[in-house]
Amino acid sequence: MRAGDILRQLRAYESRNVTFLDPDGSWPIVWDRARDVHVWDVAGRKYLDLTAAFGVAAAGHANLRVVRAGQRQLARLPHAMGDVHPHPLKARLARELSGLTFERWGKGGKARATDRRGKTLFCNSGFEAVEAALKTAILATGRREIVAFRGGYHGLGYGALNVTSRAHFRAPFEEQLGQFGQFVAFPATASELGRMERELRRVLGRGRVAAILAEPIQGRGGMRVPPTGFLEVLRQCASDHQALLILDEVYTGFGRTGRWFACEHSGVVPDILCLGKALTGGFPLSACVGRAEVMDGAWPASTGEAIHTSTFLGHPVGCAMALAQINEIRSGRLWERSEKTGALLQAELKSMALPGGLAGEVRGRGLMVGLELRQRNGLPATEFALRVVKGMLAAGYILLPEGESGEVIGFTPPLTITEAQVKQTVRALAGVMAQVHA
Repeated sequence: MRAGDILRQLRAYESRNVTFLDPDGSWPIVWDRARDVHVWDVAGRKYLDLTAAFGVAAAGHANLRVVRAGQRQLARLPHAMGDVHPHPLKARLARELSGLTFERWGKGGKARATDRRGKTLFCNSGFEAVEAALKTAILATGRREIVAFRGGYHGLGYGALNVTSRAHFRAPFEEQLGQFGQFVAFPATASELGRMERELRRVLGRGRVAAILAEPIQGRGGMRVPPTGFLEVLRQCASDHQALLILDEVYTGFGRTGRWFACEHSGVVPDILCLGKALTGGFPLSACVGRAEVMDGAWPASTGEAIHTSTFLGHPVGCAMALAQINEIRSGRLWERSEKTGALLQAELKSMALPGGLAGEVRGRGLMVGLELRQRNGLPATEFALRVVKGMLAAGYILLPEGESGEVIGFTPPLTITEAQVKQTVRALAGVMAQVHA
């Protein structure tokens, strides 16, 4: 079936708010298959994917061992019973996530014994992991409010919308939201960090805040990296005011920023961690992992009916793929590869000459990098950035715009991308920018 026929079918039968169809036919392409860092469309054209499909394919698209784990499990047990009758892989994955997080962080006597184990609520998508964390916070503290950050993105469910700041997503549903989210500024500099702490402490001082929720790096907000000390300030403020610290690492987790988890750059241990995207490499499974002390203090033991559950909770195929994906990241030490290749990507982007009339800023950690484009008057160069993204697609490179105004070109490729492919990408980007500007 040709791309045009498929897109016409979508136009006829899918909600028109989902897939953007450019009238000139340049967007979107229709994916047919993928392997490692490459994607092929239904016409057989090959693309270099600089998105990892929203950061999911950390160990490469269709990683053979991850795919085989899913296939074996699908043939053996394609579905189980969530919160009723468990399967072995759910227990194995919960133990693995505990070992990767709180047990590993607590080694060496730096944490209390009760901090040295994590307990998991399995979910389906990233926003559900966030909502499980929000529920944990109110149960653990008896308080209602959550402090989040301007520019933050935590998903689009009705709970998560309360802490997602972008008006584009919130405004149509404002009247139905609980309005328990309190927003403070996300800092970009050391001086802004000081102002943020003062604002944060004022909000916390009211005594109504259950938790502080933050992304260590704002992804959809434009690959915004906070200044040194950001997470340390959040940890101290949360502890001083008996609130929980929830870190949304749905995007930044599993090697993306050059560490297993982005919080490890600062050594800060959260109370709750939200995980998803790269957890399975392609199956809808997410996890809310909290310190055992917090989770057991919040959630009562089940008496036969769980308070928070779903039909597909801890899906066996997802668990099988997650265990294989984690092993691929570990055996390939992909976080180290991400750190090294990401440093090269930033260096190449910084050395790239921008067309006249444009200013740029390169920022990021590991293979989570953004190129922000602005006009000389300081306004976002949104139209130019979007034309560049479309031009790169025509040249065989898949990229996405990020940021409030779409002025940031984001780079989150599979962690398996090579240095040669990084250099090839930047050369192509420079050429496309020159063509767009001409």
